Amino acid sequence: MPLADIQDKIRASCDRAGRQYADVTLIAVSKVQPDARVAAVLDEGQRIFGENKVQEAAGKWPAFRLQYDDIKLHMIGPLQTNKARQAMELAQAIHTVDRPKLATTIARLAQETGACPDLFIQVNTGEEPQKAGVLPAEADAFVAQVRALDLPLRGLMCIPPVDEEPALHFALLAKIAARNGLAGLSMGMSSDFERAIALGATHIRVGSAIFGDRVPA
Repeated sequence: MPLADIQDKIRASCDRAGRQYADVTLIAVSKVQPDARVAAVLDEGQRIFGENKVQEAAGKWPAFRLQYDDIKLHMIGPLQTNKARQAMELAQAIHTVDRPKLATTIARLAQETGACPDLFIQVNTGEEPQKAGVLPAEADAFVAQVRALDLPLRGLMCIPPVDEEPALHFALLAKIAARNGLAGLSMGMSSDFERAIALGATHIRVGSAIFGDRVPA
């Protein structure tokens, strides 16, 4: 789907929800996409992209940044602590802070370097054992922990279970964020971003609807 069509859908969703189009950030999820597809979306004007793996991001984005100096990269996949430094060097936001060890590692590196990306805490709203993220019942305490580390915590992120109504999970994430005074809500993907916008999403992560099906190497 052309990028302009996605933007039109976002605008229409915002209109229906009584929200401003500028309040929703579109993250084009470029993981496992060929460089030619990424270049085409860059040529359409998109500058904010999402990657799952630090290694892939490191191999892809430095070259593109030589051509486009206003690219912003968001890391949206599980992050190992030994990859935190590289992720912080590459990205302007990390959406998957999900455990104390990672938070303290990021805090130490931020102290060393004097800089830190915007951070989102991943909440495992479906309480799925195979999925990363802090459990909803533990989210408030973890928010407090991250704030105590003086980190730039912007909001929360979730990935709903594939077999459940995503709006229920979006509403839960919004509730947790509201009671913790967090404005950022990273939620909604290609199949459900319109519902996410209706429930307050500030960042939507759209991949296949923009790029087409992934092409694994």
